[in-house]
This record gives sequence, structure tokens and C-alpha cells, in this order.
Amino acid sequence: NILIWYGVFLVILLVFFLMRGCSQDKDMPVDCSDLYNSGQTVSGIYSIYPAGDFPVWVYCQMISDGKDEDKGGWTNMYQLTRNRNYKLRVDLEDFQGNKAFAQYSSFSVDPEADGYELHVSGFTDGGAGDSLSGHNGYKFSTFDKDQDISPLNCAKRSLGAFWYFKCHHANPNGWYLWGEDATHYAIGNVWFTWKGYAVGMKSISMKIKPVS
Repeated sequence: NILIWYGVFLVILLVFFLMRGCSQDKDMPVDCSDLYNSGQTVSGIYSIYPAGDFPVWVYCQMISDGKDEDKGGWTNMYQLTRNRNYKLRVDLEDFQGNKAFAQYSSFSVDPEADGYELHVSGFTDGGAGDSLSGHNGYKFSTFDKDQDISPLNCAKRSLGAFWYFKCHHANPNGWYLWGEDATHYAIGNVWFTWKGYAVGMKSISMKIKPVS
């Protein structure tokens, strides 16, 4: 089976280009896996149609092992995950070269009107532990849109943007600490169940894949 993974990079500013489509076609690709399965095996910029009639231009990375990546905004992520079932894999690496992952059998986000609320379940441990399930059912918060349940603004307090509650077990968009730094406790790009709150990751990637 060809494994087609979609890289989901959590950033405060999510940049994407929308162009209005002229008509809807049943053969329009919903995501990069549709392109790959239709014979588009060269990495590059393609248009996909997660909402049906509006194309979204994304970069699809077709790697030799079948991996695939597309980048877009949370609205596009909602359109993707509302029409198909996806699972999520979180890959982490520290500054010593150690790697671990956490996998979830179900992942989706709600529309903007519902705060891009996170739905994630079915944890499988790949050494990283489960730092995401505690965020399930919470809305996505940023500095200027506080949607957590804390009396404080978790995005400001944690220097990031995420599905905060009060406040987090994972903070992928936090301050880049370049490793361990106890003086910046819980504000770094941390994954608590693997390295605690004082160790920032070298990299954190979140990828989704259609469930067959």
C-alpha cells in the first residue's frame, strides 16, 4: 500500500491562495493522494478541491516511499477532514537526534464557526507518549483570539497557538528553545509526555493520512 502522508505544520499565520472554480467535476482531486493515485508522481504545486468548487493551491511532495505533503489553512483542513476519515501521526526529534512519535486513529477539526475545535482519539504510542488527547474537544487559540478555558490567555502565556485548555501538554508553536532551557518553562515547542516542559524539540511535525 502506498502511504501518502500530509504534512500539517502548525503556524500562527497560515498562508494559502484561493481561486474560484468555474464548475465542479467529480474527477477534481480532494487532496494530494488523489493526484498521486491519478499518476501525478512529481513533487510540485497543484490545485486540490477540499470544498468541492474552490481550488486551493498546495505543494504536494511525492517522495519515493509514497509520502506526500500539502500545506494549507485550517478552513481547508476542516474541508478535508469533514469529507474523509483521517488518522494523525506526530513525529518528534530532539537535539540529540532521538526520535519518537505518537499516532491517533482519528483526527478532524471543526469549521471556523466552532473555533476549529479539535477531535482526536485512538492513541498508539511510538515512544513519545500521549500529549495530545488532553487537547481533544478544545478550540484553536491565538494571541488575538483566546478560545481556551483558562482565565488567562494561554496563547500569550505559552507564546504559541494551539488547541489550548488550561493550558497545554503539547505546544508545537511555542518558543524555539534549541533544546533544554528550564528558564523558559512551558513556553517552548514542547511535548510534555516525552521530554517534559523544559526541553524544546528540534522538530515537531503533524501529518494526516486517509483511513482506508
